[in-house]
Amino acid sequence: MDMWDVVGWGGSALVVLSLLQARVLRFRVLNLIACGLLVAFNSALEVWPMVALNVVLCSVNAWFVTRLLRERHDSTAFEVLQVKPDDTYLLHVLEVHAADIARFQPDFDAAGLGSTSGCTVYLVQKGDETLGVVVLEIQGDTAEVRLDYVTRKYRDFSPGEFVWRRSGMLATRGVRHVLTSPRMVNAYYGNVGFRREGDSWVLDT
Repeated sequence: MDMWDVVGWGGSALVVLSLLQARVLRFRVLNLIACGLLVAFNSALEVWPMVALNVVLCSVNAWFVTRLLRERHDSTAFEVLQVKPDDTYLLHVLEVHAADIARFQPDFDAAGLGSTSGCTVYLVQKGDETLGVVVLEIQGDTAEVRLDYVTRKYRDFSPGEFVWRRSGMLATRGVRHVLTSPRMVNAYYGNVGFRREGDSWVLDT
């Protein structure tokens, strides 16, 4: 097997791998790399229709990757909507993603959420698609993060970041401090202004 065989098989394998990705950004990046390898492979073999196809696919993927990276931390690309803790759609989202939520925040219990006093819930939307849920329990001037979840498709994004950036949403409720659960897995808070305090992260708004 020569070098170009390796490139061709490697590009084909990456195409298949990219199609198995649930995360939209990871899919686009892997597909972009795969198409780039296939451009080189088909150029070496002088299979010009396949070169043209993969050049077009590279361009499409590059455009999507650029847009996704630009929107990744752009609060204007997403909408944060407050909903009631007993909202039917919210409870549906929590039920559908219950197993995945347990992986990242094992101490969260959706049971009885609607009857919890001081509980504030936000859905993070991209158009008509829900990509995240943030649940806060507010006591006095402190909000404890009971849930900060993002769906698998948008796992490269941090929905809670848009809640924290829109500090006015918290200030209107008199919140001056945000405290995260110490049992959160793969917490991202150090990147969005939180400071480490013991096993938790703390934000002063």
